[in-house]
Amino acid sequence: MTTAIFHRGSRIAVLLIHGLTGTPKEMDSVGMRLHRYGFTVSIPVLPGHCSDMKALLQSDRRDWLRAIAAEYQRLAREGYQVFAGGLSAGASMGIILAHHFPEIRGLALYAITLKCNGWAVSRFSFMLPLLLKIPLFRNRYHFQEAPPYGIKNAQLRERIEMKLQSGDSSAAGHTNTPGIMLREVLRLAGEAKQVMPTTRVPALLIHAREDDVTDISNSRYVERHYGGKTAFIQLEESYHLVTIDQERQQVAEATARFFYHQLDDGERRALTASARKKIPGVEGQDEPGGLRKKSPA
Repeated sequence: MTTAIFHRGSRIAVLLIHGLTGTPKEMDSVGMRLHRYGFTVSIPVLPGHCSDMKALLQSDRRDWLRAIAAEYQRLAREGYQVFAGGLSAGASMGIILAHHFPEIRGLALYAITLKCNGWAVSRFSFMLPLLLKIPLFRNRYHFQEAPPYGIKNAQLRERIEMKLQSGDSSAAGHTNTPGIMLREVLRLAGEAKQVMPTTRVPALLIHAREDDVTDISNSRYVERHYGGKTAFIQLEESYHLVTIDQERQQVAEATARFFYHQLDDGERRALTASARKKIPGVEGQDEPGGLRKKSPA
């Protein structure tokens, strides 16, 4: 069974939130790179996840939101300055978290899911919000994920398919999403849309132009309606799972740069003192390990 992932670094922390039916592993490629740049990284398991379908069905969005709020509060109590990032439905949770805790230093919103309207989703998906209000449909409907599984890289997709076929939900999550759970995703999206105009935490939006699950218009909506400062990055060689697809390094580097620029000088020095690698594209950064960059003679 997959457990939470924690990489200890500086007192600058990033709380990463995986998506519905996902696992912490889908966030850990980004998490490990952030750790190399000096960040402490926490990736909790959302309640009901990384187990069987019965456990998932016994959880709901309130359980997930309480769990990430509790992890944020734990990090804050221990003296960390905290950023947050989320994938898909995890991005909606990130916005809600930042609304309730405006002292969060910044957000990274990866492929946010406000509507399931990507190119690989049925063209009738626009009817889902209405149909999921009908108990008989909601209780019987299951969304069966199919290739390309949110991944553009063919070799990586093949490895993911093997894990999915093994039935090990702790490794690759579930591909069969009950209607009840989809309703929870849409409720999260509705709450995120409601609070985003009054949420001021700076936010980085990253979305693939060819997202197969959630069209890039989802992130464009956030860009237009979000109450705080935003930056937008469009990916050209990824599908939905941008944290594990072939531009994952670009995603991690952009996240690190965005978070770095929200820090003051003292916090930047503390971050770099714990780093093993400089953040690409950041000018004037000290050398990793706390060594000051030498001035030219």
